[in-house]
Amino acid sequence: MSDNKRTGMGSTFSESAIADMSEVTVVRRLWKYLRPYRGMFFLSLVLLPAISAVELLQPYLLQIAIDQYIVPRDLSGFHLIVLAFAGCVFSQGILQFTQVWVMQTAGQRALRDLRQAVFDHVQSLSVAFFQRQPLGRLMARLTTDIESLQEALASGMVTMIGDIFTLTAIVVILLWKDWRFALASFVVVPFLLALTAVFRHFMRKAFREVRTKVSRLYSHLQESIAGMQVIQLFVRETISGNEYREINAEYRDANFMAIRFDALLYAVVEAVGSVTVGVIIWYGSGAVVRDVVTLGVLVAFIEYMQKFFVPIRDLAQKYNFLQAAIVASERVFELLDETDRLPVVASPLTLDEGPLEIEFDNVCFSYLPDEPVLKNISLRIRPAEKIALVGHTGSGKSTIIQLLLRLRDPDSGVIRVNGIDVRELDPIAYRRHFAVVMQDCFLFQGTIRQNITLDDPEVSDEAVLEAARSVHVERLAARYSDGLEHLVGERGQHLSSGERQLVSFARAVAHQPDILVLDEATANIDSETEALIQDAVESMMSRQTSVVIAHRLSTIQNADRIIVLHRGEILEDGTHQQLLAAGGHYATLHRLQYREAG
Repeated sequence: MSDNKRTGMGSTFSESAIADMSEVTVVRRLWKYLRPYRGMFFLSLVLLPAISAVELLQPYLLQIAIDQYIVPRDLSGFHLIVLAFAGCVFSQGILQFTQVWVMQTAGQRALRDLRQAVFDHVQSLSVAFFQRQPLGRLMARLTTDIESLQEALASGMVTMIGDIFTLTAIVVILLWKDWRFALASFVVVPFLLALTAVFRHFMRKAFREVRTKVSRLYSHLQESIAGMQVIQLFVRETISGNEYREINAEYRDANFMAIRFDALLYAVVEAVGSVTVGVIIWYGSGAVVRDVVTLGVLVAFIEYMQKFFVPIRDLAQKYNFLQAAIVASERVFELLDETDRLPVVASPLTLDEGPLEIEFDNVCFSYLPDEPVLKNISLRIRPAEKIALVGHTGSGKSTIIQLLLRLRDPDSGVIRVNGIDVRELDPIAYRRHFAVVMQDCFLFQGTIRQNITLDDPEVSDEAVLEAARSVHVERLAARYSDGLEHLVGERGQHLSSGERQLVSFARAVAHQPDILVLDEATANIDSETEALIQDAVESMMSRQTSVVIAHRLSTIQNADRIIVLHRGEILEDGTHQQLLAAGGHYATLHRLQYREAG
């Protein structure tokens, strides 16, 4: 199954349409997150020449030891060379530890900031964006893709600079010692550079395929785990397992491709390095016999060339990390560049304290072009008025709620609150005037109290206790020794659906909203539980503006007005008795529902 088929063609972004970023672009964008720690970053850079200096001094000391002490068989003063060599090795270890610790610390802090920036950005995106994107794909970008940046950001890019510095220093030293000998040793370098350039294209493609497959793996895992009850009830384990096996095999094969290129490049560098050392020994032995160079120079040359190929091998490995990081960066930055959010004016307004009046003025909306969901909706909701929305599935009831809460904007028309277009209001401050109880209520992992307050410091303990008492959550809490501090588990899994709904009602009461929105809020509550909270809800709704969506018409008979929607239009508007007397669409719905109940 292709990725497009699984995610839908309406996606804002797809795995196959990610921009190809250059190394320079990646470094430039990552620098934004490293800049606050530039002191540590530059300290790690300063340490690199010192590390290279003490490392490259070692072959020179070895040359002195051979030419001035070992070959002449004169060991007087030899111990000073040994001490100097040991000092270089010890200093190199201390400097490398310091450099890696400083850079890793800066890198981890930058990664923390990047993760926070991505999460904050994702929270700012519109509801429409999340309805189009598979959760698993977003999870992959927020987790594994950012982790793929760790090696490049925390150490890879900086140590690559150190490797380049070391290589340059070795070239200068060898040319200074014997330029003819050095040129003979470097004859394979152009071949390596050309090979790396060829590998760059294939490795980038391989790593991009790996990231694409891991996103599909995450999407399938998330979907399967979330829907495990359905999978088991409909005995779909074999089918789901086969789908996962196929995606898992594709992910494995994509990794195999990346591993092959990685292993091949490393093997070629190793082979070229060994051949080069062999050439030096062959050529250098003759030079030593002819007294063109000393034995110490030959040994130093071998040492320098071995050190020359160590950073080349490291560069090959880090180059792979860099390619993986670039691919991950493309995906992370593409998410950061996502602009699917509701527009906010430069200087948003806020509503004054007091009663709120809502007006829908000729509002039209559609999810897909040429398929209108709402058609010219004009509606006024007065302060403290209780409005009920009824109609068949797909008539536009929930869409009206989303527009009212400004989770979406209308295609045309205006929604005003106290005469102000909601698009001119601060959306966060505006939504604080609402409390919403949905049919599929969501509880977070935590205590009952935390799910009532949502960790809002403005919700007092007194408000929590009063809310728990008014909707009988205190009865629920009394079953547990820790009361309101009882942990409900992820998504409230330790509670029944009716109990989760009770906690949602308590949450709405505790936040003391100006406008209460109930979207099929009693659908998952049994008759006994509904009777417990009906009086509390009626009392609560009598003090506040309320908008209720209900399929069970018995729950909204006392509404001040009932708005009947049909195919996105307002068909009828009146009280329960008025609509029954009119004998229209509402009366038909009422008659059919009570016939089914009978």
